[in-house]
Amino acid sequence: MTTRTAVLAKPQPGILADLPTLGRYLFFSLRSTPPAVLAKALEKLSVHANGHTAVVGLGHSLVHHLGACIPGLRPFPAITLPPKSTQSAGQTLPANDTALWCWLRSAEGEDAGHLLHRGQQLVALLAPALRLQRAVDSFTHAKEAGPNRHGHDLTGYEDGTENPTGKAARTAALVSGLGLGSDAGSFVAVQQWQHNFSALAQLTPSQRDHTLGRRQSDNEELDDAPACAHVKRTAQESFTPEAFVLRRSMPWVQGAKAGLMFVAFGATLDAFEAQIRRMVGQDDGVVDALFGISKPRTGAYFWCPPLRGKHLDLSILLRQILAEH
Repeated sequence: MTTRTAVLAKPQPGILADLPTLGRYLFFSLRSTPPAVLAKALEKLSVHANGHTAVVGLGHSLVHHLGACIPGLRPFPAITLPPKSTQSAGQTLPANDTALWCWLRSAEGEDAGHLLHRGQQLVALLAPALRLQRAVDSFTHAKEAGPNRHGHDLTGYEDGTENPTGKAARTAALVSGLGLGSDAGSFVAVQQWQHNFSALAQLTPSQRDHTLGRRQSDNEELDDAPACAHVKRTAQESFTPEAFVLRRSMPWVQGAKAGLMFVAFGATLDAFEAQIRRMVGQDDGVVDALFGISKPRTGAYFWCPPLRGKHLDLSILLRQILAEH
């Protein structure tokens, strides 16, 4: 049985693939419908979504509504900056009760209009059980400019430099050893960060580098960066156990507002949670300097089911409720 599971279980391909040129994030809330209606809508979604041009994540409230349980999935925690922090002291990072998340990824030759229409199809398909809360468009920026070709955040710094690759990326991002329906799935933390470009503009180039902990010119990590520098706060190998995640973040713009949609896939949610708690200073009272130029406006956790064949494997969610109806 273990061998058969390993052969059949595949991750949603978009988790491990390179970033697309364009993306569109859809966030859904639950309607007041019986669990069986939700189950039927998810059955249709499992066939419609291929995991490559549409990566799907299910939230804790959706799983709870079905009377099911995904070990390791939980609501986004209430995390507060310490009272003595000079950056939004006592602020609690936002947590959103989002039932379902879908990351639409552009295929070759697709533009924003294609993503809009594909999103509308998903909204109609899920309408009996879920309603669209909000949609955010995203894109890659200056992907060819950096030494690692990971794309740049709108602050001008390369994003995802410390991402694991190859086998290490799969180990960091994907569930393993839990059996059919779980293996090759992934957990994901999603936060929409809004940048304060006025605050950024007031910093000298050196101050910006020390805020991030890297030189913008060559992306090299700074040995003399302060303890509050973002790179030092989140160095994945500095945690016990190590806190590696696979980042798939993309910039976003809505009117005059812009920032980064932070997306981090993990075999568990523990690694992300360790990083964000250190960022707010819960480990040692040192708050990440990033909060001086950017703030998270949303926060949510999701479970991204694996694929069996070409379809999402929702068996551990739907088996019991569909048997009863």
